[in-house]
Amino acid sequence: MSAPPPPYSEKTTLQYETTPIYPPQHQVDSAVYVQPHAVYVQAFRNVPVRMHCQYCQAEIVTSTYTDNGTLTWIACFIIFLFFPLGCCLIPFCMDSMKDVVHRCPNCKQQVGRWNRM
Repeated sequence: MSAPPPPYSEKTTLQYETTPIYPPQHQVDSAVYVQPHAVYVQAFRNVPVRMHCQYCQAEIVTSTYTDNGTLTWIACFIIFLFFPLGCCLIPFCMDSMKDVVHRCPNCKQQVGRWNRM
């Protein structure tokens, strides 16, 4: 048989290294550091587009509606010069002559506009 282990009452001296395993972390002030968001250039057209809303930070498909723009007023003025008085209001009835405004369906903010002119 083998010899029994030494008794535990004896004190043994072990030496450990005092260097930390990980380097010390740098202390940061209590101020909040915000990393800026990436800005994407969105090409708006006359149809809804998928995008990231800059107001509510949601991934959305825009809702669109038409609004009178520069092309509408120029067409009205040109028709007024060459045709009878009532015909100059026709561009205000045509969606193809108006600008398209894109809105976020969540927060209802205007996120873009497509100008026809």
